[in-house]
Amino acid sequence: MTANPALQAAVSPTSTDGATLHRPVIDWFDAHARDLPWRRPEAGAWGVMVSEFMLQQTPVSRVLPVYEQWLARWPRPADLAAEPPGEAVRAWGRLGYPRRALRLHGAAAAIRERHGGDVPSDHAQLLALPGVGEYTAAAVASFAYGQRHAVLDTNVRRVFARAVGGTQYPPNATTAAERKLARTLLPDDEDTAARWAAATMELGALVCTARTPACVRCPIVAHCAWQGAGAPEHDGPPRRGQTYAGTDRQVRGKLLAVLREAVTPVPQSALDQVWDEPVQRARALDGLVADGLAEPLAGGYYRLPLT
Repeated sequence: MTANPALQAAVSPTSTDGATLHRPVIDWFDAHARDLPWRRPEAGAWGVMVSEFMLQQTPVSRVLPVYEQWLARWPRPADLAAEPPGEAVRAWGRLGYPRRALRLHGAAAAIRERHGGDVPSDHAQLLALPGVGEYTAAAVASFAYGQRHAVLDTNVRRVFARAVGGTQYPPNATTAAERKLARTLLPDDEDTAARWAAATMELGALVCTARTPACVRCPIVAHCAWQGAGAPEHDGPPRRGQTYAGTDRQVRGKLLAVLREAVTPVPQSALDQVWDEPVQRARALDGLVADGLAEPLAGGYYRLPLT
């Protein structure tokens, strides 16, 4: 990417720290944040948790209709926990990465059993839920309960890499150095820290995007280390691309679509019709069974899991 001379000239030569960034980013967020259902007060902690599971590696536009249908059907964790896990997989539709549906179902069951049906506010208790990792625990604690946690998704990591690190992209996997930086940049006040977490995420999603960042609209361009360095091209390890066509993931999706749409167990012959190559098809089906997304029955039939 070629540096914009006007932007580069506007960049402050001083080093960037959290105090410099907090107010302009939060003010920008207050003016430009999207009105998303999981950000509304009525969403509650369960709505936030559902959104965080669904938004992993999936754009907002695809999540919105599924999210609203999900919350209408299962407004509380106990409502989801009362249904077979296969129903969660069915309702997940074509969001992709359907193991997330099973993990969310498992988290709902644990919330019902351990916490009386209410999503816990304690970070350690969130982290102990099945399927909840460091990012999701921090996001729910921050976005639902206004707590002070470093929330590091891909968008936030990219903002920090550019604004503070001076590089076009963050590493492929989150590093200890990134976690330390995120904690260093956190505002001291809990409410401000929670707002900062949401604001940096939105900035990465709408302005500091991966391919075509809109630097002229960025509220912190004058303090951006990457722009100050002339917006150098990425020179680290190749960034991982995502392929889909012809992969086992595509075959799994086709097989799972048949199971989702069926109201009774599906014979092997029906599954055989979705993909011509038998070895890959068998491997994909075995993978679904191993992941708990499909349940084999006697006589060569399959269904979504009941337990």
